[in-house]
Amino acid sequence: MFLLVAFLVFSAAMFGVAYYVWTVPQQEAARVLEARLRGARSSLGSATRGKRGASDIVRHERRGSFAVLGDFVNWIGVVRRLQVHIQQANLPYRAADIVAISIAIGILCFLVFDLFVGIFLLRLGLACALACLPIMYISRQRKARMKKFEDQLPDAIDLFTRTMRAGHNIHSGLETIAAETSDPVRMEFRKVMEELALGSQIEPALHGLGERIPIIDLKFFITGLILQRQTGANMVAVLENLSVLVRERLNMAAKLNAHTAQQRYSAALLCLLPVVVGLGFWVLKPDYVRLLWTDPVGTKFFTYAIISETVGILVIRKVADIKF
Repeated sequence: MFLLVAFLVFSAAMFGVAYYVWTVPQQEAARVLEARLRGARSSLGSATRGKRGASDIVRHERRGSFAVLGDFVNWIGVVRRLQVHIQQANLPYRAADIVAISIAIGILCFLVFDLFVGIFLLRLGLACALACLPIMYISRQRKARMKKFEDQLPDAIDLFTRTMRAGHNIHSGLETIAAETSDPVRMEFRKVMEELALGSQIEPALHGLGERIPIIDLKFFITGLILQRQTGANMVAVLENLSVLVRERLNMAAKLNAHTAQQRYSAALLCLLPVVVGLGFWVLKPDYVRLLWTDPVGTKFFTYAIISETVGILVIRKVADIKF
């Protein structure tokens, strides 16, 4: 008993020392940074005093209602990647809240399906599928925003090249894109201009743009700007060729979608056919379908059918998703 108490006391002391050594330097660095930001804000106070809604140079992050859950699983990296996707989709959500809502939906659906579905794997699969709906919504919004940005990118590059041909510098070209284009291109380039106005260098600001918008054509554009800034080369012709290349690739993708519309429709119909037939038999002859979850052999076949259907849908989606 004495050894156990001594071990617990020693462990608590070690954890206390480790916590002190880990947190005190971070707190000191945070206090120094806060003091410097407070001094910067006070120096700008005379310029922004009296202006309602003046911009603040300090970026405030609003923590969600389930921030503790996000801190707990943040070491895995799932919440961090989900938060990046949320920001790329331009949605006002927090990753911890989305994870908590998904878990709550999954548990609630599992308990509800327990009253109607007797197969454990089927209940679990349906609950997991419904729990993924918030994440699927975020992924869909992100994909739509990235697609819209990619469609507007050639016009933005042309606008930038015309500005450069008129004798302006890179900063003026970026400012023209931020002022003359439409969202989401305008929103992202305005963020770049705000970072430059706050004293950031142009290369980190452009790299931040590439991280927020992970499109390969935009990365080519950013690489061209950085090379032009470092080497002084004439990148106008290269950027014009990049604009033409992006337009040709988008036109090819549109033609491919048009030519494969019938095949994609047939694939969707093939995937939905077992579900439609099963619902039809359930309405017309329920005793015939009830054997799938009342009989042990029927349960096994039903589970195998669901797994095969899911795998088939994933394979068809993988084959139909052509990258350019």
